[in-house]
Amino acid sequence: MKRKSIAVVGLGSIGGIVAGCLRAADRHDVIACVRKPLDRLVVERPEDVVDVSLRALAEPGAAHRVDWVILATKAQDTAAAAPWLARLCGPGTRVAAFQNGIGHAARLAPFVNGARVVPTIVYYNGERFGPGRMRFRRAGTAELAVGDDADGQALADLLEGSTLRILRSADVHTLGWRKLLINAIANPVTALTLQRQAVFRRDDIQGLCRGILDEAVAVGRADGAAFAPDEAARTLDILLTYPPEAGTSMYFDRAAGRPLEVEAITGAIVAAGARHGVPTPLNAALLALLRAVSDAAVP
Repeated sequence: MKRKSIAVVGLGSIGGIVAGCLRAADRHDVIACVRKPLDRLVVERPEDVVDVSLRALAEPGAAHRVDWVILATKAQDTAAAAPWLARLCGPGTRVAAFQNGIGHAARLAPFVNGARVVPTIVYYNGERFGPGRMRFRRAGTAELAVGDDADGQALADLLEGSTLRILRSADVHTLGWRKLLINAIANPVTALTLQRQAVFRRDDIQGLCRGILDEAVAVGRADGAAFAPDEAARTLDILLTYPPEAGTSMYFDRAAGRPLEVEAITGAIVAAGARHGVPTPLNAALLALLRAVSDAAVP
């Protein structure tokens, strides 16, 4: 396959891992778009440690059009990435949205200069230890999920050899909602308790999670997700398979005093519930608490 040009925008735990895996495979030309200069990337994987040189740009003005953009910023930082996207994207570009939440295409459309948006569901767990150093934990049988279409196949081809396993599905809408269910409990509870996933071994926390999930499942069904009858129980069972020492993006953001990705997760559920007339009192209570925490974060 011809080498493609790839720009990774957002070199946190998610973007840093995909950039490191792509550089280790060395099948394409990878550029990192970062706030501060960086020339090396270390990713601790279950099977090995990737330690590679990295070409990084710290100013959007130095960027040029590329074949692919992997946008791995938090959803609330999408608008802040607009100067990068304006330089990197054109009608021939594909943008893989490695972001939480639903509605990726609509969120990115104003910023990508007619590029094709490829909604991508991220399952892997990442932890950033410092500039250019991440730990990669697998979760389940695939690290990513995409649609079973030409765009999904193109992303699978792009990541071939990277060790990132990809699931292609004809119902990526339901998969997106299933990922949102996991995030709906994992992120808010770890952020509000300031505990890693060991907190989900508590019976009282599991009871709370069941109530949150029951609301979110009802909203997802109203939005067209093809959920199983016992979807809420399955979601909690999946969460309990994750390592107790694993954190979540919202947990790490709160611990670092950063704003939280609340609107793309709990906010998305509450907003969809309002659109479909499905009550979400528990999620609405979480949303108020998370917004208060996020608003108090250091800018």
